[in-house]
Amino acid sequence: MANFSFILGIIGNVISILMFAAPIKTFKRIIKKKSTEDFKGIPYITTLLSTCLWTFYGLLKPGGLLVVTVNGSGAIFHVIYVTLFLIYAPKPLKIQSMKLVAIINIAFLGAVIAITLLALHGTTRLTLVGFLCAALNIGMYAAPLAATRTVIKMKSVEYMPFFLSFFQFLNGGLWTAYAVLIKDYFIGVPNGIGFILGSAQLILYFMYYKSSPTKSTEEKGSAHLMKREIQMKDVNGAHENENNRNLHKGKSLPKPSLVRQYSERLVKTLSNTPSSLGSHNVNDIEKGLKVAH
Repeated sequence: MANFSFILGIIGNVISILMFAAPIKTFKRIIKKKSTEDFKGIPYITTLLSTCLWTFYGLLKPGGLLVVTVNGSGAIFHVIYVTLFLIYAPKPLKIQSMKLVAIINIAFLGAVIAITLLALHGTTRLTLVGFLCAALNIGMYAAPLAATRTVIKMKSVEYMPFFLSFFQFLNGGLWTAYAVLIKDYFIGVPNGIGFILGSAQLILYFMYYKSSPTKSTEEKGSAHLMKREIQMKDVNGAHENENNRNLHKGKSLPKPSLVRQYSERLVKTLSNTPSSLGSHNVNDIEKGLKVAH
């Protein structure tokens, strides 16, 4: 049984380290763009606290070597992640994140270690650190629940990565089995909850992945919408050009009201002038009409 638990612990180490390495792609993007964009630093800061506490727990626990190796590796990964995040975060977010690091990863962690080593003795040390580790682990496993709500609401698995859910399910199952064999409830309870939550996420994934839009469908839909938009713009442009031409023609024509007013004035002038001036007035009328036209 001891050999079997050791094998399970080794496999659990490998899977957990793969999970810890998952954000490498994210930080490659951050380094390339020299910006943290919309990424949040709190998941890396809290995971750093969790891995440090689990490493401390493994050091306190007799036979806790496998707990130390896996969480020590995770702590190293997350020290790098948090450092890179602080380097590339914008100034307001950088200041906020540095305060969180100082409170959570330095002050709180330091206080726990100091109280455990100086004020507590025997199994009480392991109990306090075990409870803290279990609580943090449950919180980490429960974090993807926000994504499951989105999946149910939108009936789409677009925002719930399959491999993250799969590794959570696998990791939780292996460490639960390991905890049962070595009879460690602090490891078993949070990982058992993680196994159940991972199973629920996989069930949701297989329920909704067929109804999720594929990339090709989205591209076809986008292309169709763009084509319709271009066609509408062409039609609107043609109508606008036609209206502009009609408006230009309307402006080039003489105003009828001005011609009528000019003619009426000329008629009144003719009727009020003596007959000896009639021939001159007729000529003036003809000239005036020619000018008006």
